[in-house]
Amino acid sequence: MTRSLKNPKKLKRKNKTSKKEEASTSSPVPSAPAKVWQPGVDEMEEGEELQFDPSAYNYLRGFNIGWPCLSFDVVQDSLGLVRTEFPHTLYGVAGTQADQQSANYIGIFKLSKITGRKRALLPSSKNNDEEMEDDDSSSSDEDDEIADEAGGNAPVLQIKRIAHQGCVNRIRSMTQKPHICATWGDTGFVQVWDFSAHLNSLAESDEPINRDDTIHKQTPIFKFGGHKDEGYAIDWSPVVPGRLVSGDCNKCIYLWEPTGDSWKVDSTPFMGHGASVEDLQWSPTEANIFASSSVDRKVAIWDTREGKRPKFIFKAHDADVNVISWNRLASCMIASGGDDGTFSIRDLRQIKDDSLVAHFKYHKEPITSVEWSPHEASTLAVSSADHQLTIWDLSLERDEEEEAEFKAKVKEHVNAPEDLPPQLLFVHQGQKDLKELHWHPQIPGMIISTAADGFNVLMPTNIDVTLPSAPS
Repeated sequence: MTRSLKNPKKLKRKNKTSKKEEASTSSPVPSAPAKVWQPGVDEMEEGEELQFDPSAYNYLRGFNIGWPCLSFDVVQDSLGLVRTEFPHTLYGVAGTQADQQSANYIGIFKLSKITGRKRALLPSSKNNDEEMEDDDSSSSDEDDEIADEAGGNAPVLQIKRIAHQGCVNRIRSMTQKPHICATWGDTGFVQVWDFSAHLNSLAESDEPINRDDTIHKQTPIFKFGGHKDEGYAIDWSPVVPGRLVSGDCNKCIYLWEPTGDSWKVDSTPFMGHGASVEDLQWSPTEANIFASSSVDRKVAIWDTREGKRPKFIFKAHDADVNVISWNRLASCMIASGGDDGTFSIRDLRQIKDDSLVAHFKYHKEPITSVEWSPHEASTLAVSSADHQLTIWDLSLERDEEEEAEFKAKVKEHVNAPEDLPPQLLFVHQGQKDLKELHWHPQIPGMIISTAADGFNVLMPTNIDVTLPSAPS
């Protein structure tokens, strides 16, 4: 149930010497072999400081839109379905968690001129003196006001702010009509918004504009107050445009059906959980099937054609099930993350028997977000309250010979732990109290995450995405 941002503070723009908690203001690459630090396992000794390695990223950048955001979503655009070359542009929507109800807003943002660099996975063969010389020259850029943590110039951030009644618990953009967004507020209302005018305005220019902190007022195109309590669960159907489900802390799930420019919400809710509904996910292929997770430790599968009770319901964790993600490339697979720090993968084809495919206990605190890659069926990203964002490839198995060969090539550069799961591809740190992450559906390998101290955009070096070949 870990959801709320406590005692939020308005975030300020960082100056040129401000770095992430893990970053040092000195050269980012140590002169001696580095040791990978594991939160919850390793302790910091007096005088020690943490450094991040920029060579681990093709791109890494932090930004904020003012107040911390518990939830955000990537807004799909018309710039290309699959974009692999820098510079990149991304659009998003986020909802704030301000210290006063009246200060909250929805931030519609555009981050453009994202320039990174494609790095080699293995260290180069040149000698250490040459390598350190290059590192020293590149590190001078990182102390510059316009330098990224992982290379390139600072992107251009543009924001439009729309007033929102109360804190935003969850926000989602419709896949088929990305300018249509739904918000779950802590006031108990679910609202639908049309942000087409603001997105079009942002699309008109990539140039910096004068900072505008004005919070504009806009009327939602639909507002539903039928929930008896606030909630966090909401999802648009990827199959039927405009179809929506919303779930609340009172165990109820409501189905929304589009009716032209409006919606009809079924007055009779779906019920079957014994506690708060935490997350909802539509099937990526079936128009009438959705899944839910709950504080009652269970995941349920529902069929809207077969009454208001779940078709299947099963215990998924030994604690609250905070989040779920339905794999859009392998629709039989569903992932769930619990308050006990574990996440699981299940094969829904075996739901009547033992559907558990994998169960991981790596994180030390509750799982706050989980999402399958939209480009690799076996790849999953997970965030936790232990301040880590991890990326996993479930197709990997331990190969001792291959591991030995790889370690021989990198032993002079990094001292890695011996007991990490072979499926663990990447660990990203530096954000406090991570809340939600999303893969960019049109930029392979890009992840955006939100936390108490703002947003990160990251593209790890070792995320190898296999894309379909271009037509000849």
